[in-house]
Amino acid sequence: MKVLSSLSSAKRRHADCQVVSRKGTTYVICKTNPKFKARQGATKGTRLSKKGVK
Repeated sequence: MKVLSSLSSAKRRHADCQVVSRKGTTYVICKTNPKFKARQGATKGTRLSKKGVK
């Protein structure tokens, strides 16, 4: 999954691409060609490991 600065350009890659927002993260989903999937904006808990959080 690629992290892109502009998801509008990622949506134009394929006609079946969909832009979806989930928990503050924006995803481009393409079921017919999964290599076009992308995300933008990581949620707060994704970068922290459970061991490092107190």
